[in-house]
Amino acid sequence: MGGLSNQLLVVTIVSYALAMLAYAVEYAFGGRSVVARVATRELVGAGGPPVVDSVAVPAVPSSGARFAGVAGVGLTVLGFVAHLAAIVTRGVAAGRAPWGNMYEFVMMATLVGLAAWLVVLAKWRNVRHLGLFVTLVAAILLSIAGMTLYVPVGPLVPALHSYWLVIHVGAASTASGIFLVGFVTAAMHLIRSGYDNGKRNFPYSLGERLPQAGTLERVTFRVHAFAFPIWTFGVITGAIWAEAAWGRYWNWDPKEVWSFIAWVVYACYLHARSTPSVSRRVTSWIAVAGWATMLINLFGVNLVASGLHSYAGV
Repeated sequence: MGGLSNQLLVVTIVSYALAMLAYAVEYAFGGRSVVARVATRELVGAGGPPVVDSVAVPAVPSSGARFAGVAGVGLTVLGFVAHLAAIVTRGVAAGRAPWGNMYEFVMMATLVGLAAWLVVLAKWRNVRHLGLFVTLVAAILLSIAGMTLYVPVGPLVPALHSYWLVIHVGAASTASGIFLVGFVTAAMHLIRSGYDNGKRNFPYSLGERLPQAGTLERVTFRVHAFAFPIWTFGVITGAIWAEAAWGRYWNWDPKEVWSFIAWVVYACYLHARSTPSVSRRVTSWIAVAGWATMLINLFGVNLVASGLHSYAGV
């Protein structure tokens, strides 16, 4: 089962890479949405000048580009199924929940990220271009996991034999995966809004074929609003587990500190998003900063720092 899980991971990475290429074809050769100014209308009794409405006219991609986009979605679903099977078979081989080390955590978080992307795609079909960037991030993370973080299937160390493993780590990996999608949409919102403001240098030149900035910003907010309570639950259950295992809720462990920093940054994002005086570009930058803290918490803390969470290895 452990060997089968490894083979399925290869199938997963290849499927996501092919999906990325298919999305890239649609992105490069599909149409682009434009902002059109439509007929004027008088405001009755206002006494002011005519009002000109600006509306986004969605692109009508060619049949070939549309087929590539649909193929990208199909390959994403195929990769997701192989991804899920890889995690299940590893769990069966280990006889436990398959998130006992960093390799398994990355597998689980990216699985949730792709699930979140498919949900977003089902609700907002006009954001399919973003699949290029979501699958890119997922393929990179899984490749890093497979090449540098891999550890053979084995039992948990005694300190992790607790039902809190499923609760705490499950919540943390779920929130991390959803935040991955939020990072992509926030970054793309910054690129699109920069393009709309006249910036044409890289990476703003990519914004020409991205969904409208307003759509990207709304998706970013909804994704983060959904993930933040899950991350909060993960932090709280981690503190409860720490008290049960080490006798204190807070130990200033590097993992605890950076988890709390990430929580603060995402709380600032939601607060700023609800404040009318804060621009949407600023809130998107905060969301990107939140993802940066998540990467530091995952890679920097686990591979560089040492602390109470170091016993699980990579």
